[in-house]
Amino acid sequence: MKDCKFSLTYKVNGLLKTETRYQNEDFAIDANFSEGAVKLILNAKTPLELVSASLAYAYQYKEGDKFYANGYQAWTLSREYAKEDIISQMGWLASKKFAKKFAGISGDYHFKNYSKKAGIFHSHTYAYIRNNEEVALYGSLNERFGFTIFNIDMNGGAFVIEKDILGALVEKDYELFNIVKFNGGYDEVFDKYFALWNVRKPKVNFLSGYTSWYNYFTKITEKIILRDLEGLQVAEDKANIFQIDDGYQPHVGDWLDYSEDFPNGMKPIAEKIHEKGYLAGIWLAPFSVRKKSRTAKENPDWLIKDKNGKPTLGCLAWGGAYTLDMYKDGVKEHIKNFFNVVLNDWNFDMVKLDFLYSQCMEPRYGKSRGQIMVEAMEFLRECVGEKLMLGCGVPLGATFGFVDACRIGCDAHLNYNGAFYHKLNLCNEIPSAGNAILDAVFRRHLDKRAFLNDPDVFFLRDFNLVYSKAQKLLLAKINNICGSVLFVSDDAGNYGDWEKDIVKKAFTKTDAKITSAEFVSADTVKISYTENGEDKRITFSVATGENDIGEW
Repeated sequence: MKDCKFSLTYKVNGLLKTETRYQNEDFAIDANFSEGAVKLILNAKTPLELVSASLAYAYQYKEGDKFYANGYQAWTLSREYAKEDIISQMGWLASKKFAKKFAGISGDYHFKNYSKKAGIFHSHTYAYIRNNEEVALYGSLNERFGFTIFNIDMNGGAFVIEKDILGALVEKDYELFNIVKFNGGYDEVFDKYFALWNVRKPKVNFLSGYTSWYNYFTKITEKIILRDLEGLQVAEDKANIFQIDDGYQPHVGDWLDYSEDFPNGMKPIAEKIHEKGYLAGIWLAPFSVRKKSRTAKENPDWLIKDKNGKPTLGCLAWGGAYTLDMYKDGVKEHIKNFFNVVLNDWNFDMVKLDFLYSQCMEPRYGKSRGQIMVEAMEFLRECVGEKLMLGCGVPLGATFGFVDACRIGCDAHLNYNGAFYHKLNLCNEIPSAGNAILDAVFRRHLDKRAFLNDPDVFFLRDFNLVYSKAQKLLLAKINNICGSVLFVSDDAGNYGDWEKDIVKKAFTKTDAKITSAEFVSADTVKISYTENGEDKRITFSVATGENDIGEW
């Protein structure tokens, strides 16, 4: 990894400079290159405000090369591309300035360009180039100082490693790059890569059960939760967790207030979940506060604000929500308090933490986006302690070593073919059954290496859902062989014999090992794997969900 062109753009005393040498009057770079690694430490001689840094390589791509593009955050579409492909991006309407601001709020569109030319892609934290069985994996070993982005032009012969360091203030030493490269088989290179990360091991190795979101959304009540808790008994000993999602609180941000639909509060419900023998899980968006929330109204100084002093929108959910600025006085104490109540008074065993990206949407306080996100994850792990933490809506590289489990794809939609707005291709984070399946397949390497993969729910019910039997089976099977967190949102008490059989099979930890997964046409993916000592295969259409699984 030696033969590259270095570039650093920064400001000193308000003057913008770009330097391609490894030292000048403002800084010196401690550069360590080898065939399989590069590490650059910036030693500032005077205070610097960083803008960007890159290492540019010439790269000779071979016929048949596939590039894996890891999306910005947990919901972002992640898959392999060939040189004739164009990276999935925001549609025509969403690319307009006003729409882009809102439709792309959860992605990297505000700081990363998406090319409309074939063969130009980018990947966050790590990437690989695969040619048949041979894989060249490039990965960052440290996202604490900024997000690492791998950019390639397969038709132009370019490979550029970029560090998103915008806004970082440096007075002494600063790690610009810490990159490793491995060549070998698919599992071999990922084993080596994550061995160097040395992440904390999850305290569980498989979770299966219920989450309330994908049936009722925020329209949950104590009665519904207790009914579905009883219904989950049909899964027998195959289920081990029951999670309450959004809707138990009156407003997002007011986590300890009682909703009128939960008159007895959450502690008695956690007790009933434990009585059934399950872990009790609960959803939080710890940095988000709905505009209407008591927390936002009573503490306007706690919110992240723009340069004009107005609160910035962190997400479009719930009619729009602001974001608590964890660096402001009183905010961390407030967050620690509601975690303490949820985990130690109500006695929940796991928290699913959502919309976490909102904390790092823009650099501030002399910190880059990546530094903010890693510090946020470090703080959340401190809050959660030894209880289980499931991340969601978060840049994945920042989660390594902090979460026990993490969503690795977008939300699955209640209609396999999606809502009308799917045709607008608003963004890569929009709910989509097809994209959720692709994410599960192409992010399978994270499972049990970085954390337990949560590929989102599968569905078996026959109401409030538009899925064929084949589509239901595809989603359940893919989740089972690619993930370690398996959820349904059905009232399983209404299941018939087929549904009862499938849920128990899906909730059973498999020994499946995927040997290959790739697009065999623009819409068709083929997976080869071994399971129970047998060689097996699944071929499916992403668009329609048609597949050759047959019976499970």
